Amino acid sequence: MTMRSYTRLAAVIFAVAAVLQLMRAVLGWPVTVVTAWGPMSIPVWPNWIAFAAFALLAWLGFSASRS
Repeated sequence: MTMRSYTRLAAVIFAVAAVLQLMRAVLGWPVTVVTAWGPMSIPVWPNWIAFAAFALLAWLGFSASRS
């Protein structure tokens, strides 16, 4: 696998993750994690931060794969 195809693959994975984070934030999908202390509901607001981070990484990956 060449460096160009690797960066493009990583960018696609980050883009898919960004879309999923955005969908959860917009649609308000509930996420509950079961811990030793009982179930814990994850709020939606961290998804906006995760969306921004994944979108930035995808953009950087696509930019790097073009050069």
